[in-house]
Amino acid sequence: MIEIASERLTAAIDPLGAELSSLRDADGRELMTDADPAFWSGRAPLLFPIVGRLVGDKYRFDGKDYPLPQHGFARRQNFALIEQTKDRAVFRLSDNDETRTVYPFAFTLDAAFTLAAATLAMDITVTNTGNRAMPASFGFHPAFAWPLPFDRPRCDHRLVFEKHEPAALSAIIKGGWIAPETWPSPLDGRELGLDDELFERDALVWDSLESQSLRFDGGDGPGLEIGFAGMPKLGIWTRPGARFVCIEPWHGIADPVGFDGEIWDKPGMLRFAPGEARIFSMQVTLAD
Repeated sequence: MIEIASERLTAAIDPLGAELSSLRDADGRELMTDADPAFWSGRAPLLFPIVGRLVGDKYRFDGKDYPLPQHGFARRQNFALIEQTKDRAVFRLSDNDETRTVYPFAFTLDAAFTLAAATLAMDITVTNTGNRAMPASFGFHPAFAWPLPFDRPRCDHRLVFEKHEPAALSAIIKGGWIAPETWPSPLDGRELGLDDELFERDALVWDSLESQSLRFDGGDGPGLEIGFAGMPKLGIWTRPGARFVCIEPWHGIADPVGFDGEIWDKPGMLRFAPGEARIFSMQVTLAD
């Protein structure tokens, strides 16, 4: 683990997947999942070059099919540590023989983690280092402690969105694909009270999001302010009974049921021109 620290927070990042594995306050209280394998052993995987699941776990590029698992391959790759100071660490994944067999593109994926006082900033830069257009999407998948370690009951925890979000949610069917029907918004105004019943079908997915931030707390007391400007989609997920909730800003989404097009036609897919770079950002602030 690579650790960085500020006066308010300490973060630990695993070079395998450049995965944020721990975020603790100044009193040593853990703000991330306990990663209980009875529910889910992940912590905060980076989703690249796809978000969600492909129909048949494969995509088509120039008429050829390529296998790719749910959420892509970055979370299973070792990243190189290219920069480290007391409060900042930067990791890099470049295309290699293994990635090119399933994703025939030249790229770099830089993951920068920076602590400043009570805020952790995560900035992910995707760069097309090849000489042809590259399809890619990206998503965050951090799992935060539910309940947070501030002596509030689990049943009192909630998400408060920056803006009203009355639009219907995309429905995920068993298997992880997007169904043609939608689910009504579960929000009461800007607030979503967390309850295991919300996740009995699967994740809650906002395919079109107005908010660029939300607050996660136990109704009062300390909480987490989470910012995700520029990320147009959001997934909220847990497994009933687990001690975490994932708050997942995405720039991409799973395949619709029955999708059979080229990768360029996949909803949420971005086109990177040769030499083009884009930054995807998320911030987590421990707030009173």
